Amino acid sequence: MKKKTFDCIEMKNAIQRKLMAEFDARRSEFESYADFIARTSEQDQTIRAFWSRVAKASGEESPSLGSGKPTGRG
Repeated sequence: MKKKTFDCIEMKNAIQRKLMAEFDARRSEFESYADFIARTSEQDQTIRAFWSRVAKASGEESPSLGSGKPTGRG
């Protein structure tokens, strides 16, 4: 069996800790954590490109990152 060179759970936890630290530092700028994620992801070119590909694949004209509120899509 091939030995894993990274721990995906620890990677996820580290990313979440980093995001929460940034949110805590900028909490007054956002209505909620969901708003923070939605608004900051709108500024990230990698995330924008990803959602653009998702929108094209699903037949939408543009990605919907919006307010962080549920869209009813799974």
